[in-house]
Amino acid sequence: MSRLRPSDRNAVSKNQPRINELIRVSPIRVVSETGEQLGIIPTEDALTRARAAGLDLVEVAPNDKPPVCKIMDFGKFKYQQKKRQHKGHAHQSKNKEVRLRPKIGEADLMTKVNRAKKFLKEKDKVVFSVIFRGRENAHVDEGFKLVERVVAELTEVAKVEQNASMQGRRIVVTFAPK
Repeated sequence: MSRLRPSDRNAVSKNQPRINELIRVSPIRVVSETGEQLGIIPTEDALTRARAAGLDLVEVAPNDKPPVCKIMDFGKFKYQQKKRQHKGHAHQSKNKEVRLRPKIGEADLMTKVNRAKKFLKEKDKVVFSVIFRGRENAHVDEGFKLVERVVAELTEVAKVEQNASMQGRRIVVTFAPK
């Protein structure tokens, strides 16, 4: 059963439920630790029942009339809420960019393709950019050939999400994991 020190009472924020002595409304609707409805009873009686069970009285629906409180282990409840919150953020797809130049060597290209395969296995999207500088802009067709080669290398692990397109001085193609 968690006890609040006087210094903690002021620290209870609006997004946290009120517990034990912080519940000032009476009467309240009470739900037992097993989920059974105990009905509408005075707050003092509910607190006595919670303490007898070695648990806390937690306000779960403060806006209802009368407010709904549940007898539970507050520490365990907070832990489960935190765990549930982290589960929602388990893996958000990120965009990873791989930059190429039109005259990239064979071994360097394969290194970058293998790096992209690793990103795709981790469920990240991969954006390949072929960047042109100076006189290379006259040979954009070489860049498109390079992109076709990359697409052929990645067909088994990825699908093309956005086809190759010219954006300023670069060709961009986006891959998503299969």
